[in-house]
Amino acid sequence: MKSILVSICLIVCLASCNEEKDTSFSIIKDRVGKLDRISLVRDLKIIYENDSIVKDSTSTNSANNSKKVKVFEKGGKALLTLTPNSDSIPTIENIRIEDTRFTTEKGVGLGSTFKDIKDNYTIRKVITSMNNVVILLKDSDVYFTISKEQLPSSLRYATSVNIEAVQIPDDAKIKYMMVAWD
Repeated sequence: MKSILVSICLIVCLASCNEEKDTSFSIIKDRVGKLDRISLVRDLKIIYENDSIVKDSTSTNSANNSKKVKVFEKGGKALLTLTPNSDSIPTIENIRIEDTRFTTEKGVGLGSTFKDIKDNYTIRKVITSMNNVVILLKDSDVYFTISKEQLPSSLRYATSVNIEAVQIPDDAKIKYMMVAWD
């Protein structure tokens, strides 16, 4: 009886140890899916060996021969657009999230709304541009862009008005989700 109990406990322990959380689409501090803050551009083909890497051939950068790198699943679905830095050994500086499966540890992603952002994060700053507002978060490398089309008409066409977080409707949809690594 004792050996059966020990065997069951051992099986349960081994089963729980083997359960690994799939982080392919998670955005956490210093990590976006398979990439981390120190990932080198030259290693992208290894990191995404089962996916497709496409370098932007229209603009050149003397340090890495490519300005942007797009990552696609084998089926053709866009995952990420990466912008390398200009260091002698380039790493990733900016990441544009293209796939709705990518979410932060708090569950916010491209399919989320402004309410999801403000309920889960502290907003550090709202930057107003001609067509969008950019939401910067406190203590996070993630930032969001919301189209002015999602705003009330009184704010949509005003070019010199600084929009505040309280003016953005809760149901405003996220247009872009980005991660900036300095």
